[in-house]
Amino acid sequence: MLRILFLSVAGLFVGVAAFVLLAGTRPLGAAGVRDELLAAPVTVDLGGDTTRSIDSSEAFTFIAANSPVERQRAFLFGNRVFNTRWAAYSGLVDAFDGLGPTFNRDSCAGCHTRDGRGQPPVNPGDPMESMLVRLSVMSPDGHAVPDPRYGDQLEDNAIRGVKPEGRAIIAYTDVPGTYGDGTPYTLQQPHLTFAGAAYGSLDGDIVSPRVAPAVIGLGLLEAVPASTLEALADADDTDGDGISGRINRLTDDKGNPAIGRFGWKANVASIPEQAAGAALGDIGLTTSIFAKANCPPVQAGCRAAPAQSGPEISDSFFDRLVTYARLLAVPQARPKDDTTFQAGLATFRAMGCAACHMPTLKTGPDASLPELANQTFHPFTDLLLHDMGEGLADNRPDGSATGSEWRTAPLWGIGLIPLVNGHDRLLHDGRARGMAEAILWHGGEAESAKEAFRTAPADERAALIAFLKSL
Repeated sequence: MLRILFLSVAGLFVGVAAFVLLAGTRPLGAAGVRDELLAAPVTVDLGGDTTRSIDSSEAFTFIAANSPVERQRAFLFGNRVFNTRWAAYSGLVDAFDGLGPTFNRDSCAGCHTRDGRGQPPVNPGDPMESMLVRLSVMSPDGHAVPDPRYGDQLEDNAIRGVKPEGRAIIAYTDVPGTYGDGTPYTLQQPHLTFAGAAYGSLDGDIVSPRVAPAVIGLGLLEAVPASTLEALADADDTDGDGISGRINRLTDDKGNPAIGRFGWKANVASIPEQAAGAALGDIGLTTSIFAKANCPPVQAGCRAAPAQSGPEISDSFFDRLVTYARLLAVPQARPKDDTTFQAGLATFRAMGCAACHMPTLKTGPDASLPELANQTFHPFTDLLLHDMGEGLADNRPDGSATGSEWRTAPLWGIGLIPLVNGHDRLLHDGRARGMAEAILWHGGEAESAKEAFRTAPADERAALIAFLKSL
């Protein structure tokens, strides 16, 4: 979450001093973790030793720079699994069949093109090609649960002989506004309708459209110790700064308590669980983690479709897919020069952006792979939940996340999305057409920051956005 106020050059050092005083009032947590991380130097090597210096449309596709040669084979095979278009059972190549029976896309890369970010349809009524819609209904005891007819997401494709569940249509209402200097702007408020709902109306469901996020740096985020996240959390806002970062406390696939750190609402605890959940929900592929096909009782055609008896992604293939996801490198930042980068960073930190978008995190010694261990890196996230206000609320609880809470999105790589994916759509549902609109949608804990941005002079607004585009 951005907490943004622009400083004149003359006022920059005053702002930095104010930041130091404010940071000192925040609870230190375990062994002063927050202060230690805030004091760490930030460099353009956003992924620490894993960083790649690549500025091209393939910038998100490379293995971590410090990975040993012997890891390359597993990474490249994982890349093949990620990019393979799966076929329905039984296909010509039985290692890559098992698609569906219902699904959204036939490959991981179908949504995460070049390991990057999805977008909403360009025109109203166009199919959703790199986003999906989450579904929930309220149970009698007041909890949000998957729709018993459809599951927890709408699958708009199906194999031959099976009905697709339906499709979502996204349209927008203009929301006009004005910057403090009188310059007008227009935001887009998304609205969903549904067509071809095969198993009953979805009008009563709680729905949440989600674009596919970029998948760089996941191994580093997974390796941040739980103790760090516990120290950064301030659920009760004990320092009174209006920022109440919370952990999404979950139960993992083995039934153990877990801390969420992946997904738009930090609703998944680990990369294997995230990969297996996406394989099942998005492509219809079973794994050893989620071994049951996604066919609700009312979907007779889905339940009757032929399928192999074991996991449709074999354990060996799945392990390589997870290795691939863990080792996708973060590109180096691309500022005009280091002075510009550090000045932008000072403004970002001085005015409190780092309260949620923590510039620096560190991995522990027991990371899943040695090259991910003991890394100091710069994702610009705290991996915590924050209330972003009614404007961004989907009103869909997820784990312990409320309907208005979202995980702080990492900012690394954000400036490369237009180059990698050909668009600049941001936020969880892609409603924002660029960084300014994304900031202007912030509310809740970010309301004062949004207002600071809205009322800042045009050159100061442009200066911060230039810094963000360099990440």
